[in-house]
Amino acid sequence: MSQIKPAMPPDSEQPSGEKRSIEAPRPARFRKAIIQMPCYNEAGTLALALECLPRELPGVDKVEWLVVDDGSTDDTRAVALANGVDHVVSHTQNMGLARAFMTGLSACIELGADIIVNTDADNQYNAGDIPALIQPILDGNAEYVIGTRPIQSIAHFSPVKKLLQRLGSWSVRLFSGTQVGDAPSGFRAMTRDTAMKLNVFNSYTYTLETIIQAGRKQIPVASVPVRVNEDLRPSRLVKSIPGYVQKSILTILRIFVVYKPFTFFCSIGAVAFGFGILIGLRFLAHWFAGHGEGMIQSLILAAILLGMGFLSFMIAFVADLLAVNRMLLEDIRLNTLKARFSDKRANDDSGKA
Repeated sequence: MSQIKPAMPPDSEQPSGEKRSIEAPRPARFRKAIIQMPCYNEAGTLALALECLPRELPGVDKVEWLVVDDGSTDDTRAVALANGVDHVVSHTQNMGLARAFMTGLSACIELGADIIVNTDADNQYNAGDIPALIQPILDGNAEYVIGTRPIQSIAHFSPVKKLLQRLGSWSVRLFSGTQVGDAPSGFRAMTRDTAMKLNVFNSYTYTLETIIQAGRKQIPVASVPVRVNEDLRPSRLVKSIPGYVQKSILTILRIFVVYKPFTFFCSIGAVAFGFGILIGLRFLAHWFAGHGEGMIQSLILAAILLGMGFLSFMIAFVADLLAVNRMLLEDIRLNTLKARFSDKRANDDSGKA
């Protein structure tokens, strides 16, 4: 958002020996913020979570609530409507947390949200920290803000889970180039433009992939410390530590293949090609020494590895071209969403006038 700086007198009018002061940027004001909650069978905790949500936020003219009912089989939708939720979007069947998150973003964009806040329906995060969560956006210092939980002091987190949280955050920082302290945190806020740029391909979780996307797309990312509430129920995302580790590793690996395909396949090709050359040189050394008749297996293995390395290099170039094509498609999607939103806002403004 552009800001108008106060006019300054020319240098000739400045008192001698006095430094010119620069006024700090004033916080922006936004029309609407929507707080979204992806839900799956959350009838037992949803009312408590909604009770804590704010209806007013500093720097925002209007605050609305949105619940994404991800194919719940209980009374989640009824509880949401009974507790004053402004919008409920429903899936006909359970699609997973990542799909529910993206459905919520799409709905918030269509509803004209300038700021979107995502939180959990199990009341894990302290809703009193939402003003602090959106403050970097209001100040113009970030477009995507992640709430950093005090992981080491959370009593219901096991030592293994705390270690995995740290390793996961470290991996995301490495791949994304950001400084996010708590990558798996679902307590986050973003601008409308950022929401338009995010595309989640993984059906398991959105937390890691969206941060890596933000880093790759040079979206300003910030972290703020937030508080957590008492644990009301076991996590549905982490059903078992081994399963969580496996899915997290596969998620990070898949993200790496999607966003850095040239580096990924070239690395595989370099390893295979390197071993092929070493084994081939070993065979040649034995051949020139007169002992090559019994080393035919080494020659075959070297040929296979060299072939694999060459194919991996070729795949790297093809994958890189596909990645460029994907980025172009994302740009087209972003421009289409921006145009549609601008037209919708213009129609709303003309209707109010």
